[in-house]
Amino acid sequence: MRRKKKSFPVKPALLLGAAGLLLLGSTVGSTRAALTYYSENYSAQVDMSSIGVSLLENGETVSSRDYTSDGAWEGGTEGTLLTNLLGEGEKITPGKTYDEKLSVANSGNIDTFVRVILTKSWQDGDGAKDTTLSPDLIELGLTEGSGWVQADVESSPERVVLYYTEALAPGETTEDLCDSIRISHEVANQVTKVTEGNTIRYVYDYSGYSFTLDAEVDAVQTHNAQDAIKSAWGVDVNISADGQSLSLQ
Repeated sequence: MRRKKKSFPVKPALLLGAAGLLLLGSTVGSTRAALTYYSENYSAQVDMSSIGVSLLENGETVSSRDYTSDGAWEGGTEGTLLTNLLGEGEKITPGKTYDEKLSVANSGNIDTFVRVILTKSWQDGDGAKDTTLSPDLIELGLTEGSGWVQADVESSPERVVLYYTEALAPGETTEDLCDSIRISHEVANQVTKVTEGNTIRYVYDYSGYSFTLDAEVDAVQTHNAQDAIKSAWGVDVNISADGQSLSLQ
């Protein structure tokens, strides 16, 4: 799911142009999709009483959805990430670190394992994705030792896939999966030399571009978790004897 864009001005001295940086919102749209991956035979073993997740930003719920046994979403909220990133009149400064604490809460009625996919990209002035610019320059401060583990095989410079290693009981919230965001100061060093007749000028590669950040949350029941995760997410995991933690294979 896409969310409405929000625009912030950028200091002209940073040579990023007047277009500013656009910040896209969050999604919790894959939870239901994950449930649809179960085969008809496996569905009979699934406790569908209620499964739900909420995405929190700096302690506040941004988006949430709950899935019920009759196949419908119940309630839910849809918000936008980074809307409170800046103070009034403040401009985004590449190289400066901003608070961006993301976590996940179990808003359903059964224990779940959760996964988050963060996607970073750049867009041109028309809103088209540009794959020639580096998503590495959109820097997220992923937290270490917080219970989250990154799946390196599934991740790329644009996409970060994180699994929470502990089962999440109803009403519980994970530790923060990241705590900050920063646009690298290197964006001001990326220039292209353009020769036009006897004139030489330098064009800043990121001038007029925007960056986007999406967060997608999945939840899978802990009952028969190893098979459920394989069926829903297509990955192999190890589940502890007590069924309360996972590790990637």
